[in-house]
Amino acid sequence: EFDESEEEPKLKYERLANGVSEILQKDAASCMTVHDKFLALGTHFGKVFLLDVQGNVTQKFDISTVKINQISLDDSGEHVGICSEDGKVQVFGLYTREGFHDNFDCPIKVSGLLKLSCIYFFLQLYERNWLNRWKTITLHEGEGIITNVKWRGSLVAWANSLSVKIYDINAKQRITNVLRDNTSLRPDMYPCSLCWKDNTTLIIGWGTSVKICIVKERDPTEMRDLPSRYVEIVSAFDTEFFISGLAPLGDQIVILYYVKEASEHQDEKELRSRPRLDIVQPLPESYEEISSDALTVRNFQENECLDYRLEHSEGESLFYIISPKDIVVAKERDQDDHIDWLLDKKKYEEALMAAEISHKNIKRHEVQVYILIFQLINMYFLQLKCQKVLGKNMELWENEVYRFKTIGQLKAISQYLPRGDLRLRPAIYEMILHEFLKSDFEGFATLIREWPGDLYNNMTIVQAVSDRLKKDQNNRTLLTTLAELYTYDQRYDKALEIYLRLRHKDVYQLIHKHNLFSSIEDKIVLLMEFDKEKAVDMLLDNEDKISVSITHFFSYLHKLFKRDPHKGHKYHEMLISLYAEYDRPNLLPFLRDSTHCPLEKLCGRIIILICLYYLVVLTCFFISGRMGNSRRALQMIMEELYDVDKAIEFAKEQDDAELWEDLISYSIDKPPFITGLLNNIGTHVDPILLIHRIKEGMEIPNLRDSLVKILHDYNLQILLREGCKKILVADSLSLLKKMHRTQTRGVRVDEENICESCHEAILPLDTAKSYNIVVFHCRHMFHKECLSSSSTVSTFQFCNICSAKRRGPGSGIVEIKK
Repeated sequence: EFDESEEEPKLKYERLANGVSEILQKDAASCMTVHDKFLALGTHFGKVFLLDVQGNVTQKFDISTVKINQISLDDSGEHVGICSEDGKVQVFGLYTREGFHDNFDCPIKVSGLLKLSCIYFFLQLYERNWLNRWKTITLHEGEGIITNVKWRGSLVAWANSLSVKIYDINAKQRITNVLRDNTSLRPDMYPCSLCWKDNTTLIIGWGTSVKICIVKERDPTEMRDLPSRYVEIVSAFDTEFFISGLAPLGDQIVILYYVKEASEHQDEKELRSRPRLDIVQPLPESYEEISSDALTVRNFQENECLDYRLEHSEGESLFYIISPKDIVVAKERDQDDHIDWLLDKKKYEEALMAAEISHKNIKRHEVQVYILIFQLINMYFLQLKCQKVLGKNMELWENEVYRFKTIGQLKAISQYLPRGDLRLRPAIYEMILHEFLKSDFEGFATLIREWPGDLYNNMTIVQAVSDRLKKDQNNRTLLTTLAELYTYDQRYDKALEIYLRLRHKDVYQLIHKHNLFSSIEDKIVLLMEFDKEKAVDMLLDNEDKISVSITHFFSYLHKLFKRDPHKGHKYHEMLISLYAEYDRPNLLPFLRDSTHCPLEKLCGRIIILICLYYLVVLTCFFISGRMGNSRRALQMIMEELYDVDKAIEFAKEQDDAELWEDLISYSIDKPPFITGLLNNIGTHVDPILLIHRIKEGMEIPNLRDSLVKILHDYNLQILLREGCKKILVADSLSLLKKMHRTQTRGVRVDEENICESCHEAILPLDTAKSYNIVVFHCRHMFHKECLSSSSTVSTFQFCNICSAKRRGPGSGIVEIKK
């Protein structure tokens, strides 16, 4: 999949499906090699599959239990070399028993096959001698893990952590060492990509850097102790994204990019975007982008740069984009694809020309091209016949029209009918219009707009459209066309009525063009309902041509004053009364801004109007409140005085939940009222009730300050509650301690105390005599026998005197016996 644009894409894409889909559902691709005859796919679970070009599995090999790192094929496609993460290297024939096996102590990252080379921390060359034994030569070691190797002809190129090196097998000497540019990138996460364009041209991609190197023969006179070949870097440039793979395409390069985008949040990781496949034209120090497609591969959000590979088939322009869970095939677009694109863009003539130029290469479009040719030839033939054969002979023209009618193709000839100096009978044009009216309303409307009105009988067509509208009364196309017909017939009132019914934007153009101001005096209301701004502007621009009612005149004067305070100044005295009657809130702003009001003359009248207005409103408000009609009183404050502060004050005085609800409901679509409520509601109603009802996206003035005030008021309430709680607890504890001290204090009883019931001395004169005394906390004393039985409740006794005075029962605290 690629991003579509107006420019024709260079490549087309399809997924490699069939057997590949089943493999990648359970396993993941780790590498792939392309041969002209078949494909070889390695997986993370140590399997190697041979596939045909459609993705069907032809053979399967269980090589290891761990990841396959690289697969190599010889030119004939008869031998395969495989290396894996567990250190195994295998070379065997696909059709013979000949083979080679070896094991190493570390993972083998890459291998190449022609003679055989195996690479991990060092590079070794295996070749057979004349005794059919393997001879080993170490080409390189000691610079870390070797991550890639490519063999072409007698040249071997490999990359390690530091550089790319090229070795000449025939001369048995190293030719060059190309250093890595960006040393900050981890070589294991952003591996080097190598690709031989031909036997002497190597393309290197590393990080964001691309270099094109050509191996050249050295002049014998310059050799001395130098290698017989040297490398010239003919192009070097940096790209925008990280390189995952390279492939040649003629003089151009196909580059597979790994794309990362910065996250909006600093604490999040970078986002992994869809990989891109670009075609670029290399220049000495830069490049020109030919095409760029973003590929929607499966699970691209989870892939790293090293998870992508780009392989290509040298026999034809096929490019394989390999990722762990998807394989996409990119192909150059052929002539059929080019014609498809032209047909989609409705470029029929260009499609026909392309088909004629390369008709031998067309496979899918033979029938479509013949149909296209037939249609275009018919169109050109008809145009040529109408212009050259029929000429200015009216009889030939009419005969040809009737022939087209016979075969049911009147619409085809409509655009070629003469409409200039030569004209046919009106019946001919009417016949074609009737044909369009039956089945093509848009085409009918187009002909009415394009054809001069005197080509046909206007009344006949009007009647035909009217009859058609009886079956479809609300068809906007037919109604608009009928209005145009009425306009041509100068029946502007009918046209105006239709335009107003449709609320058509051309109604004002119709009024201005045909000077219909005298016809719209009774239609001002409709114009106002349709578009008040344009209607008032029309009244302002044509005030000498239109007479309007007093309300419309007031709207007109108000708009005029807002546009220019000095224009229409002779009406400013009248505007005072109009504002007082129709728009009282704008009266004071008008008086403030107008410099043409005779204030000395109207001062008393203005004061009376304003005072009378407020007096009436306040009186009605007071009466409604006294009568208990609080809702009506609140409604007058909000609608007449438009005073949110007074409305809030009234709601606070009434302390009625339903009244607060009415105030919130009225204010919810008025931002100034919402601001007032947010500033004052916090101590009486839960602000959340108001905030939840505010519509999303509404602009509220000073919203931040209001929310800060709500939070401040809430914190203040919490502090007050906590303070009150502390005071209450402290007072309760103090009173409890005081009560405890009082109740534990001793009570003096002597001869002076008397019984509150019998009023005799509480202590008997004869102290030897036994007695019982009850003393209450209220300090009243009784002989026990003087207490009535009603004062005894269970085990508690109460003072008769305090109980009679309703000061609360006092229980006895002391009972003295002797």
